[in-house]
Amino acid sequence: MKISKYTYRKNIGLLTAFVALVTILFVVAVFFAKSLFVRYIENEFSNRKSEIFDQSLEPFNNLFHNKIPEISFYQGYLDSLEGERYAHNILLSFPFVKKVVFYDMLFTNDQNLQYGFSINNLLIHPKNLFIYRLKNGKLTVERLQRGTRIAEYSEELNNMGVRIASYIDKVNPGTKLSDADIFKLFYAVNPGKISYLNIPRMSDLQQYNEVMTGKIGHIASYEQDMFAFEIDPTLIEIKNSYPNLYQKIEIKPVISTTKINLQNYLVTEVALPGALSDYKIELLSSREFIQHETNQQFLPVVLGISMIYLILLIIVYLIYRNLDINGRLFKLQYDFINNLTHEFKTPVSVIKIAGNNIGSAKKLSEEDQQMYGRILDQEADKLNNLMNKLLSFTQIENKAIKLNLESINLPEFCTPIFIASKLKYTDMELSYDIHVQQDLKADPVLLNSVFQNLIDNAYKYSMAGSKELRITIQQNKRFFVIKFIDRGIGIQRNEYLNIFKKFYRIKSQYNQQGSIGLGLAFCKEITEYMGGEITVSSEVNVGTTFKLVFPVDK
Repeated sequence: MKISKYTYRKNIGLLTAFVALVTILFVVAVFFAKSLFVRYIENEFSNRKSEIFDQSLEPFNNLFHNKIPEISFYQGYLDSLEGERYAHNILLSFPFVKKVVFYDMLFTNDQNLQYGFSINNLLIHPKNLFIYRLKNGKLTVERLQRGTRIAEYSEELNNMGVRIASYIDKVNPGTKLSDADIFKLFYAVNPGKISYLNIPRMSDLQQYNEVMTGKIGHIASYEQDMFAFEIDPTLIEIKNSYPNLYQKIEIKPVISTTKINLQNYLVTEVALPGALSDYKIELLSSREFIQHETNQQFLPVVLGISMIYLILLIIVYLIYRNLDINGRLFKLQYDFINNLTHEFKTPVSVIKIAGNNIGSAKKLSEEDQQMYGRILDQEADKLNNLMNKLLSFTQIENKAIKLNLESINLPEFCTPIFIASKLKYTDMELSYDIHVQQDLKADPVLLNSVFQNLIDNAYKYSMAGSKELRITIQQNKRFFVIKFIDRGIGIQRNEYLNIFKKFYRIKSQYNQQGSIGLGLAFCKEITEYMGGEITVSSEVNVGTTFKLVFPVDK
């Protein structure tokens, strides 16, 4: 039967399969991430238009909701000078307002005026009409009085008169103006134009009712003001807060033709409200522009995925290197054992043969005795030399320790250990309390190893969620007392002595990987080597306390 040679298996095929799998996953991840990112950018292109709409129409909304209602503050007594100042401020502050028309009116029962909007005994008469425009940054004022030109602006007056007269006819002492009534009566919103009549007091509306129904026998007149604002939506300033999404934004008529090939562009639009309703905001970007912006924003994502892929490749390389090093170590160990066995076998065989010859010989001459004596002595020296070599190898492998006692300032010594442990075990709650008056005489390197082993054990033998370690260092007249108190799984009392034995392991899910039972034995040997003592007390599922006691150096 053929005997196969025992060799170290590197599993290169498994590593190759892993690299292939990781590469495929990398390509798939990049592809799907790019697809999702493109879809995300396109969704953002469609969704962010509402923010552009709100920001761009903020000045228009300010005009409509805040500036126009200021007219009512004057309660109809706005003169030509104040009207000019108001119109000038509007035209300067809101460039999309092309023209402001000011109607200085009377609500009266004086039928001798014979001009204006009349219903029953109520006459709405325009005393003066002023037209304000900006030309080269300067305000121009045109005043119209009774004549043919004023008829061009009578439509706004008549429309407003119909609405307000129909409401006045229904006014009684219990009538109250609601917000809906105010918007319906005193605002007239048409494409490209907003008209506004100052809002009278309810007492004034009741007076108008009496004038309309003829209850007042004398001539009564009441001042009222109305403004008409001509709007050009194309002059509204577009605020593009997403230049990476929208290449071009325009305000265009609702019915308009486009001269671009829509297949090469992403286009979305938003209809404008009220006085702007004949227009829309059109937002577009070429597909090349979107692709460029997508690639720029996707670059950090693909770099992150590539970094993960690179880390995995580095891990594969480290595994391969570790396998290679382990293979070499295996070969060295295998060769060492073979060589050592061969070296032992030769002198043992010679000694055995010499012994058999001596035992089977009936009589030995002096010369034979000397010969066998030399043989036994030489082979014994060979065995002794081999044992010395093996012992020296073991000492080198185990790094034989030489004690180096120093005076250790415990607060300074512990601080870097605790900082490093907190960085290493971020999910463990580590606290410490140090109260000493003198330095501890010990080997700092070996003491550091004891601290590290006990901290590592506290973390390793604690369940998730209860990883907690408290270290106290106290000094009395005779001893330094160092305690490591954790909230781990605990140790049964009958195991107290065994845990300090070499190669002893308690059967537990926590020590089946990577533990060979030398940690606590190592701590015990070092502590006692430095003149100290280590003990343990524990309660299962509650926690464990390791106590180190070192004498005070006097």
